[in-house]
Amino acid sequence: MLTDYAQFTEFETCRLPLPHRGVSGSECVPVQRSITRVRSNLWLAWPGQATDDRSPTAVITSRAPMTEDKRERRGRRRGRERQTEAPGLTQVPWRQPTRHFSPTDLATEGQIEVIHETSLQILEEIGMDFNDPESRQLLEATGGVKVERDGNRIRFDPEFIDETIKTAPSDFTLHAWNPERNLHMGSDRVAFGSVAGAPNVSDEAAGRRTGNQEDFRNLIRLGHSINTLHFWSGYPVEPVDLHPSVRHLDTLYDLLTLSDRFVPAYSLGRQRNIDGIDMVKIARQVDEDTLENEPSIMSVINANSPLVYDTPMLQGILEFSSRNQVICITPFTLAGAMAPVTVAGAIAQHNAEALAGIAFTQVVRPGAPVIYGGFTSNVDMQSGAPAFGTPEYMQTAMITGQLTRRYNVPYRSSGVNAANAIDAQAAYESVFSLWGAVMGGAHMVIHAIGWMEGGLRASFEKMALDADLCGMVQTYLEPIDFSSDALAMDAIRDVGPGGHFFGTQHTLDRFRDAFYRPLVSDWRNYETWEEAGKPEAKERVFELVGELMATYEEPSMHPGVREELTEFVTRHKAEGGVPTDF
Repeated sequence: MLTDYAQFTEFETCRLPLPHRGVSGSECVPVQRSITRVRSNLWLAWPGQATDDRSPTAVITSRAPMTEDKRERRGRRRGRERQTEAPGLTQVPWRQPTRHFSPTDLATEGQIEVIHETSLQILEEIGMDFNDPESRQLLEATGGVKVERDGNRIRFDPEFIDETIKTAPSDFTLHAWNPERNLHMGSDRVAFGSVAGAPNVSDEAAGRRTGNQEDFRNLIRLGHSINTLHFWSGYPVEPVDLHPSVRHLDTLYDLLTLSDRFVPAYSLGRQRNIDGIDMVKIARQVDEDTLENEPSIMSVINANSPLVYDTPMLQGILEFSSRNQVICITPFTLAGAMAPVTVAGAIAQHNAEALAGIAFTQVVRPGAPVIYGGFTSNVDMQSGAPAFGTPEYMQTAMITGQLTRRYNVPYRSSGVNAANAIDAQAAYESVFSLWGAVMGGAHMVIHAIGWMEGGLRASFEKMALDADLCGMVQTYLEPIDFSSDALAMDAIRDVGPGGHFFGTQHTLDRFRDAFYRPLVSDWRNYETWEEAGKPEAKERVFELVGELMATYEEPSMHPGVREELTEFVTRHKAEGGVPTDF
């Protein structure tokens, strides 16, 4: 990782401890670096990062005092380098994009009805296991289901499903503690979220490792510095060095204090859900009534495919939906493994699981905000490994979008890939999944920033790469200006046949922000690129992590609110946190 690299302008050698290898602060290795380009093999302390024995920190030394002559030569060299380097860090401004076109329909209306009817048939004839007794009792009381007396199986009346899901709202607002970060779900709005739930983390300097709180916090800092990250999908990496009984307290505290984006909570037991709601109430300084009118926290509920809802997931629905907080029902179906090997069969099963979950949220509380989550992909039939960003994934993302429009509920998709390295595969699979989500009409794109290795790893460099990908998509979604000024008849008339537009006033007035300025892509011609040392996109991504981290500013939460949050976490940790299954 990289720090505020401006401090290196007067030094030629950095002496760095080897990170995560048990090397003490006195055992350093000299690393040469260029003056204006950040090398990928550096790990330096970030602003705000702790400098305990686990934290890799930079020890900066100079070989010799720099003379004026050397400074002058270096200044001339820097000037030449600046003239040939790609433009500096310029992000699109933070805003929630709007889709100014109709989503793409991949299936016909008749085919969508076939999927719907097949899903209802699955729920009626086969049913689903609901492993929580309270949930089964609530469903049985409606009279719209049949419950097996000697098991957890519930079979749904098709008319019950059709009628019950009608109360699900078509749009609503997600409220962050900073109201400037509120998000609209539904209609034509889109939002990109972080990677979530990864057990491992990686960066170029220290490689792949188990998730920990230090990396968790730095991923939050990096994500907060990315303008196209609109919400936190979950924990960007699982900090396994925090005990499971209190992990939810520390992680939500970090998400709320190190960033001001909308936050999630995991459904891993009732008390964790309740603690999440209480912490969001403190962060927003609202009472229970206000919270019920302003959804302020979300939980993703995964079906245990095929056709099972486990107890912690159902308890999450009970706690959140009853308080009018957001539930994102997301069956995770992999065609060929947890669902039929055919795209149509996998979607039909996925849709059945989603309909059962959405209906249950409305049984708990009619009108409770719910998002239909689409997450159907396929496995590699040679190895059995999950595959993402595949053509089939793109098809399911677009067809699922059509189903959500039929049910008139907001739609969640994902920006995912199965790559093990920051390479072409990581980029093109992410573009495929993003394209399927955006063209399929997704309102919420989870895992859009930082996901690697089929979800088993969060990557600092992938977050930087995805900042650019999402920036491009966000710019693509912007409406095109068709005004008379934009049509530029006067400029065309002035230039005439055979001229050029570089020097026209029309161009001079607009060239600075006329086009998207990429964070990674290098648009220089070959000769200029070659003179600059032939830098490749991968190198630029490594640099971009440091540049983004250097822009991090902790959000200005009121000290009294932070103190109240701290007291809440401290008290609940002293009480032992929540019970665990370990």
